[in-house]
Amino acid sequence: MRILLVEDDPRLAALIAEGLSDDGLMVDHAPNAAIGRGMAELEAYDLLILDVMLPEGPQAGFELARALRNRRDKTPILFLTARGDVDSKLTGLDTGGDDYLTKPFDFRELRARIRALVRRARGEATNLIPLPGGYTLDLAAHQVLKDGQPVPLTPREYALVECLGLNPGRAYSRNSLIERVWPGESEVDTKVVDVYVSSLRRKLGEDFIETVRGLGYRLGRMEESP
Repeated sequence: MRILLVEDDPRLAALIAEGLSDDGLMVDHAPNAAIGRGMAELEAYDLLILDVMLPEGPQAGFELARALRNRRDKTPILFLTARGDVDSKLTGLDTGGDDYLTKPFDFRELRARIRALVRRARGEATNLIPLPGGYTLDLAAHQVLKDGQPVPLTPREYALVECLGLNPGRAYSRNSLIERVWPGESEVDTKVVDVYVSSLRRKLGEDFIETVRGLGYRLGRMEESP
């Protein structure tokens, strides 16, 4: 799961990014609204976390959300801000925000709200997402399950499954997968993706990940119900 964090406090941004990275989430940081807008328009994120008071002004986070919604960007938006008054919360939700959390915050609540927003965006009612081969993606536990039992995967293998599982049907190039699963590691060779896909096929089945000729990979097809 890839998240864009727009936050002008570098210390807080680093803490949030580190905490979410420990959960296997990939966090890109933008220090102001202008850079955040450019990154949001350039990359496909699963969630945007926006501060409100940014270097561009006290309403910059709201204005960024409004601009993205005007471009028909439907990425879930969570406002994370010190502004806890009711008027600010209403403004945030009315300008395109999907949730609103005030600082200081409990990290467990931030994680739970992130999971809820991603579930809602996918139309899922729980943290459990069905995968091909009878497997299940458990977003809360960061595990892949088979018959309720976790399948031993490395953190990077799980991140690759989560990336594909959250966007079934979407084909990813090897470079796109590197950006999402190996964020910030510019020296990763595209052949590394092939190695991880081969490892996952050995563990989860040959049909779990499909090769898209000339492009890369996507999640395998789900079995149709009889």
